[in-house]
Amino acid sequence: MVTQSGKPAPDTARRSERSRRAIYEAALALVAEVGYPRTTIEGIAARAGVGKQTIYRWWDSKADVLLEAFLDLGEQAAEAAGQVPYAIPDTGDLAADLKAVLRATVDELLDPRFEAPSRALAAEGLVNDKLGREFVAKLLEPQLQLYVDRLRSAQGAGQVRADVDPRIALELFVSPLAQRWLQHTGPISYAYTDTLVDYALYGLAPRRP
Repeated sequence: MVTQSGKPAPDTARRSERSRRAIYEAALALVAEVGYPRTTIEGIAARAGVGKQTIYRWWDSKADVLLEAFLDLGEQAAEAAGQVPYAIPDTGDLAADLKAVLRATVDELLDPRFEAPSRALAAEGLVNDKLGREFVAKLLEPQLQLYVDRLRSAQGAGQVRADVDPRIALELFVSPLAQRWLQHTGPISYAYTDTLVDYALYGLAPRRP
């Protein structure tokens, strides 16, 4: 499409995507630098080089901006690692598969790019019911479902007792890691998550007569 002057018309879709990505980057950077309480829509807009009305046209609050920016960050990281669509590997060795994915989780939780927005969203979700529900629905539940699928596969292979509820079983290793990271009750490491898997699978393994 061209204008009456003969020049190409501005590509509004491209401009919007460029602005949206700048807003994502600004929100994530500000939360890491000044913390969530001091991050504002005005600050995000100034950092991104857009008007705050642009942000309010797309989002209702800074929490909404941050959640979408964080989800996008995860998608970008997965694409860069060639992990889209993402799934927990199924090599036939359940312990090795779970240890591998939990080690990757440790890497992510300790990565400054992910840590600040993760903590901000987790904390805000406790007092902001709408954000909390969205955080669970859009981020946590899809990840937890991957564990459910892998544990069900292990049940089919006879590696996990048939009477085990996978949705409860996954909490044996996921929840302790989340609590230790959120509340700083101890360091998180590969050795820690490997041990969680070993302890959990001991309890989940089929009983021998």
